[in-house]
Amino acid sequence: MKTLDKILDLVMRFVMAVAMGALVVFGTWQIFTRFILNDPSTFTDEVLRYVLIWASLLGSAYCFYKDEHLSLDLVKDRVHGVASAVLFVFIEVMTLFFVCYVFVYGGGRLMMNATNISSVLHIPYKVLYSIIPISGVFIVVARILKYIQILTGNNKEVDE
Repeated sequence: MKTLDKILDLVMRFVMAVAMGALVVFGTWQIFTRFILNDPSTFTDEVLRYVLIWASLLGSAYCFYKDEHLSLDLVKDRVHGVASAVLFVFIEVMTLFFVCYVFVYGGGRLMMNATNISSVLHIPYKVLYSIIPISGVFIVVARILKYIQILTGNNKEVDE
């Protein structure tokens, strides 16, 4: 289990690092061509838009993996005992349902039904939309790994 955990962490961090590096490189190129050469690059605007979408969706999946995602703790912090456990299970089931339905199923359908091609890069939107189910699968795998950690007693959060 720890091997899968490390592989998932390594893959997600590597892909996010590549995306962030691409944002820096293409952003710098756009600035250079616009202000130094006075001839703005035509493809970098589209590249930056799509890479930013990929980076943000992968970043949100990584936040779920590290359990650092945004959550509203107004109710969760006020209940204790059995009610806290029931609320935890309810929140996790709803999260998994939403991610599976919207990201994995809906994103997969969106990706498979896309017929457009990007105007400048001529990349099929299927490729661009593929990040939605990919990030959904990362989120589901991250949550399942967390549930296994909780059930085996290897979760720091439960012990505190």
